[in-house]
Amino acid sequence: MTINNQLVSVVMSAYNAENSIRQSINSIIDQSYRNIELLVTDDCSTDSTFEILKEYEKMDLDINFRLYKNKLNIGLTKSLNILIKQSKGEFIARQDSDDVSLEKRIEIQVQKMVKKKLDFCTSRALRKNVSTKIPGVSYWIPTRVLMRYKNPFIHGTLLIKRTKLDDIGLYDEKYRLAQDYKLFRDLLNAQSKFENISTPLYILNTENNISTVEKVAQRYFADCVKKNKIPNEKEYFYK
Repeated sequence: MTINNQLVSVVMSAYNAENSIRQSINSIIDQSYRNIELLVTDDCSTDSTFEILKEYEKMDLDINFRLYKNKLNIGLTKSLNILIKQSKGEFIARQDSDDVSLEKRIEIQVQKMVKKKLDFCTSRALRKNVSTKIPGVSYWIPTRVLMRYKNPFIHGTLLIKRTKLDDIGLYDEKYRLAQDYKLFRDLLNAQSKFENISTPLYILNTENNISTVEKVAQRYFADCVKKNKIPNEKEYFYK
C-alpha cells in the first residue's frame, strides 16, 4: 500500500464558530494529501455555524464530507469520541474549528508516520496574525519529563494511528477539559512512538481567548491529569 492510499479521517467539533469555520474547513479541503474524509459535528451552536456546515454538505467536494449535529451540548471530549467511532480512516487527524492547517500538513505527517512507523505525530504552529512560532515539544527537556508539569503538544496538530487510539480507549470522557493533556499522558504511558515535527504545519487562532471561568476549569482538569486524579467539577464550581 502506498502512502497516498491510506485514508485519513479529520475530526472537528464546532460550537459557535461562524466567524472561522469556513477558513478551517477550506484548509482541509485544500490539503495536498487527497485521501481524506472530514467529519464535523455541530455541538448545539446558537449562531449560524450549523447553517454554514449544511452549505458544505450540499457541495460537490473532492473529499468525503460528513456532517453531524449533537442533540445536546456535550462538549469537545465526547464529540470527538463520537466522530472517531464514526470514522473509517487508518489515521485520525485533529482540526479545531477556529484554526487552519497549512496545505501540506497531512501529507508531511502521513509520510513521517509511515516511514518512521510512528504511533502519533504533532507539529509546531504559528499564531494567527503573529510571526512567532509556537514550539510545542521542547528539544532540550525530555518530553516525558516535561509532561509532568504541562502539556507540550499542540492538540490541533495531532495525527494518530487508529489502532493506538483504540488501545488507550479514545479520549477519557471524565475530562471535559484538558482532554488533550490526558490523551497525551495516556499515549506516553502506553510507550507510544512519536515525533513533533519542527516545521510549523498549523495556524492557531489565539484571538478567541477563553473566559476567566474557563481558564480556572482548564487549570483544574490539567491538575487532575498531573495528579492522576478523577475530576470532580464540584471542587472548582463550589469552593
